[in-house]
Amino acid sequence: MDDHELLARRFEEHRSRLRAVGYRMLGSLAEADDAVQEAWLRLSRTDTSGVENLGGWLTTVTGRICLDMLRSRTSRREDPLDVRVPDPVIGDLRGSDPEQEALITDSVGLAMLVVLDTLAPAERLAFVLHDMFAVPFDEIAPIVDRAPAATRQLASRARRRVQDAGPAPDRDVARQRKVVEAFVAASRGGDFEALVALLDPDITLRVDGGVLARNLSKVVRGAKSVAGQALLYRRFAPLARLVLVNGTVGTLTAPEGAARSVMSFTVADGKVVRIDILADPERLALLDLSALDA
Repeated sequence: MDDHELLARRFEEHRSRLRAVGYRMLGSLAEADDAVQEAWLRLSRTDTSGVENLGGWLTTVTGRICLDMLRSRTSRREDPLDVRVPDPVIGDLRGSDPEQEALITDSVGLAMLVVLDTLAPAERLAFVLHDMFAVPFDEIAPIVDRAPAATRQLASRARRRVQDAGPAPDRDVARQRKVVEAFVAASRGGDFEALVALLDPDITLRVDGGVLARNLSKVVRGAKSVAGQALLYRRFAPLARLVLVNGTVGTLTAPEGAARSVMSFTVADGKVVRIDILADPERLALLDLSALDA
């Protein structure tokens, strides 16, 4: 085995972690893969003989790449309607495969990723690397061109934004499933009052239709308004199946195996406090549904 093959093998040992860093930073599976590939290219062009912790080195390099990608995205303003639902990770209710679990550990649901999208790029980097991957502030500081103390403040501001975003979601999958099943049943039956009873009064619904279905993109607030939206699309409810969406119970509508929508539910205290729907045909076509049972 030559040096290049040995380096490639060592890189593969860290790929899952690096992809998880990219996913948390970018909320896009394709962009996360691009960031990981760029990290490999930089590694292959760099003399790392003096690097004692290759995993740490790769993590910070991937973070820097993602920071540049975020800044570029911000400058381009890719989302003119300001409604974006990150790429979901779909799994079977009976459990996900190890690669999926590596992506969504630390309860990185779609709701969390939506909140992360509201942070400034440097804040997101400081929070993700420190709070989710335990990277010390003195290693993050050079990436954001700040002193360690100022970098700590970036992460602290981001942490407050995350904590203030809403009530802590229920982590019990069985309780989540009960609420989501009731929501689907009420939608199928056209039961407006049952829907309202399942929803938190201050619920927020976000729908991302992307470029091809821009007319679907919207933000709706309030139990009655969200229940009304559910009834507008009740004809699709019989096609919805329960799945795991980033580790929590959600629904997938995929007639004949072609994904049409993914719904992520955030449940707290027995109520749905948030629904995030990806209805972007372009990104839905790229979803990996291989973890689902036949």
